Amino acid sequence: MKKMMRLTFFLLIVLCWPASQVQAENFSSELIKVYEATVVLDEMLAIPEKTIPPSLLANSYGVIIIPGLIKAGFVIGGRYGTGLMAVRDVKGGGWFYPIMVKLTGGSIGWQIGAQSSDVVLVFKKMRSIEAIQKGKFTLGADASIAAGPIGRHAEAGTDITLNSEIYSYSRSRGLFAGVSMAGAVISIDHEATWNLYSLPVVELLSKKTFENIPEQVTKFHKKISEITN
Repeated sequence: MKKMMRLTFFLLIVLCWPASQVQAENFSSELIKVYEATVVLDEMLAIPEKTIPPSLLANSYGVIIIPGLIKAGFVIGGRYGTGLMAVRDVKGGGWFYPIMVKLTGGSIGWQIGAQSSDVVLVFKKMRSIEAIQKGKFTLGADASIAAGPIGRHAEAGTDITLNSEIYSYSRSRGLFAGVSMAGAVISIDHEATWNLYSLPVVELLSKKTFENIPEQVTKFHKKISEITN
């Protein structure tokens, strides 16, 4: 069993290796992640009939984007990825600047191999966002989660306004699809957030006016505001 677990983590490290080489260039790993998340947002809009319904995004309280989530396994499977969480300002309107988060999780079953995909989580309840701010948050246990509907008219046949608190999507070959993420754990990456802004998470989620926000973060913030308007 221990050998299998070591192999799983080895696969994760191997898949992450190219990213570590990129990080050695002029940009920090956090800024690279912000850029990748912005690309995911741009490409979400490219094919309206094969993407997340606009009305679902417009009525969301938060969105998490994990570019390049690694899923690897050899009997024991594991997930690991980092990304951004954007939180809506329910009192003042608009969105706070995004904070860095981590997504991890494991599963047991007959599986082998590794793959990378972009993951998007859309939150329909503010209480789920608040729970993430308080500590580790398990999808499917701390809040209901379902594979999200696809296409601009898909909401007509779903329970978007009724049941699930979170809708999950994955993209591995250019197109988004609803995917089950139950059992995955989300936590705020305070260190990475500080590296990005030199500001604490609590301050970033309490006001929206700051000096010296990185240009790439500003681009992401503008994009998330556009697609959720």
